[in-house]
Amino acid sequence: MNTSFWKSGHVPTLFAAFLYFDLSFMVWYLLGPLAVQIAADLQLTAQQRGLMVATPILAGAILRFVMGVLVDRLSPKTAGLIGQVIVIVALACAWHLGVRTYEQALLLGVFLGVAGASFAVSLPLASQWYPPQHQGKAMGIAGAGNSGTVFAALLAPLLAAGFGWNNVFGFALLPLLLTLALFALLARNAPQRPKPKAMADYLKALGDRDSWWFMFFYSVTFGGFIGLASALPGYFSDQYGLSPITAGYYTAACVFAGSLMRPLGGALADRFGGIRTLLAMYSVAALCIAAVGFNLPSAAAALALFVSAMLGLGAGNGAVFQLVPQRFRQEIGVMTGLIGMAGGIGGFLLAAGLGTIKQHTGDYQLGLWLFASLGVLAWFGLYGVKQRWRTTWGSAAVTAARV
Repeated sequence: MNTSFWKSGHVPTLFAAFLYFDLSFMVWYLLGPLAVQIAADLQLTAQQRGLMVATPILAGAILRFVMGVLVDRLSPKTAGLIGQVIVIVALACAWHLGVRTYEQALLLGVFLGVAGASFAVSLPLASQWYPPQHQGKAMGIAGAGNSGTVFAALLAPLLAAGFGWNNVFGFALLPLLLTLALFALLARNAPQRPKPKAMADYLKALGDRDSWWFMFFYSVTFGGFIGLASALPGYFSDQYGLSPITAGYYTAACVFAGSLMRPLGGALADRFGGIRTLLAMYSVAALCIAAVGFNLPSAAAALALFVSAMLGLGAGNGAVFQLVPQRFRQEIGVMTGLIGMAGGIGGFLLAAGLGTIKQHTGDYQLGLWLFASLGVLAWFGLYGVKQRWRTTWGSAAVTAARV
């Protein structure tokens, strides 16, 4: 990455945005790797387990829009501080009081959704410091906080086996408190922040057809990433009889691949164009998910395909958000909230849908094939708008970025 990138923005803020996003994603995802152990203790069905891990995703999706409004009206830093305090208090209560029923697990999931809303804070906080030609890299680095899911997948089942899954909530407080202090110290709001929008501007954004295209594209890439990340511990346990710890290791490999590729996807989009990169990534993800839907007899083969799919989805996340600031630079706060909300809804439907399909058919096959079909649909949708985008807001006369 050349020196002009590092000199074009504010590196401490970029680091703070990444760290906040990383730890927030870790706790947002926490119920996923603990799902097998929680379900065993609370005697949950596959459908209940699927809804439990999907609840934080849905709550995060809805709250991303709310957080986007706070970012616009207050500031990215202030909104981030508020969100972090809410999550810390919720985890402290869960640790101290205990989670003893299915309903309490769902309630905790709602509060963990505030951590998922960090997306609507971190990306504008970083993006507003950087010029168009470096948006892909800046948004990719901030968005690489997806890697927090790796720590949860690796450590949560192991800590739960040694200390009990309820105490994992207490362990999570330690890095969260450190992150809160660093975020307060390092993060700075960009001097050229857009002016706050009226509520009518939010409704106006929804009236733009490109808004809906971006929401759909991200519901497949990010929704696929977080939905699979939440469902895979249960999938590997159900399909191949793996222990919670081993299923966590397998899942960690998948989410690491997706997280690693987010900043690389942004850099690829800067280099080759966001549309071209995204088309390639949809192809990879759809083919791999369709293949794993054939119920391969080997867990290692399924793992290889899921890792490949997550590489495509992760890079797709970075490519989408290389394009968003070019199209909606003055509305980046509200559009990040709306598009992030759509991504979360996609993840909720995938995680809950896989659990429901497993409960009623005894198999994950139909759910995986339906998701692969959405990837194909997104490919054709993007191909259909490619020419219009490249000759209007994505033309060389309008932006220095490659679209």
